[in-house]
Amino acid sequence: MNNYRLTIFAVLVGAALHNISFAQELEPRRWAHVPVDTNYFAVGYIKTDGDVLFDPVLQIEDATVRVDTVVATYLRSFDWSGKTARFDISVPYQKAIWKGLLDGSPAKAVREGLADPRVRLSVNFIGAPALKGKALQAYRARHTTNTVVGAALAVSLPLGEYKEDKLLNLGQNRFIIRPQLGLVHTRGPWSFELTGSAFLYTDNNEFWNGNKREQDALFALQTHIIRSFQRGIWASVSAGAVRAGQSAINGEDKDDAKEDYLYALSAGMPVSRTSSIKIAYARGRTQKNVGSDADNIAVGYIRAF
Repeated sequence: MNNYRLTIFAVLVGAALHNISFAQELEPRRWAHVPVDTNYFAVGYIKTDGDVLFDPVLQIEDATVRVDTVVATYLRSFDWSGKTARFDISVPYQKAIWKGLLDGSPAKAVREGLADPRVRLSVNFIGAPALKGKALQAYRARHTTNTVVGAALAVSLPLGEYKEDKLLNLGQNRFIIRPQLGLVHTRGPWSFELTGSAFLYTDNNEFWNGNKREQDALFALQTHIIRSFQRGIWASVSAGAVRAGQSAINGEDKDDAKEDYLYALSAGMPVSRTSSIKIAYARGRTQKNVGSDADNIAVGYIRAF
């Protein structure tokens, strides 16, 4: 395969991991009003199976990706000038297997190791005063109809496994900065949540054998309808859309702008006074001739302390 085809191959295969990462960002109850001065630890497993779609000129057929992800997250809620704020850090460990036919011959690549960790700072600046325990319960009882508005800044750190001479990597070797703005309106047992995000990318100056990769901003919108039941059980239906994010290699634009839609079903329930479990299914589909389609199944355990 010549250098041009290899470069296009590397950019397009990255779309599969993009779809996976955004599916993980499809997060209901993102702006929930939680008690301050509380620590949370979560561990989750995500199984992803996807098809990678290429321009036929590349002669890459039947390309698939399978990714197993284990992610550990620590979150701390705190009082920020009377508002509820939170800081969290997530560290993923992945095993990814790509398979396909390259010029009619079977090809396979396997990567295993740390992916890029993410840190995030969030503040609910409307509708979520900093409260603890019984005071928060009393506030919720008085405000069965309530609107919370929040903002966040998340940064993915280029610390995941990355080798310049490899086309396929788990880490991206660049910072990804994600400002977010969201709101959730609660009316009785129902909550309606909306989050807008921008993904801003720094350049990867060590992209495959000394090439330089740039990427335009990516814009995402997600919405969730959440129903709460007795005993802390909840369920949600979610949808998301992604646009833009075209790449350039050594200043040459590539035809890889994203146009993806994602859908998800999630549910959670407590298993003790301080812990709960969550399950989710997310389906992502590209609207382009090149890109990726992926199905994700996730389970997680969360404990407060």
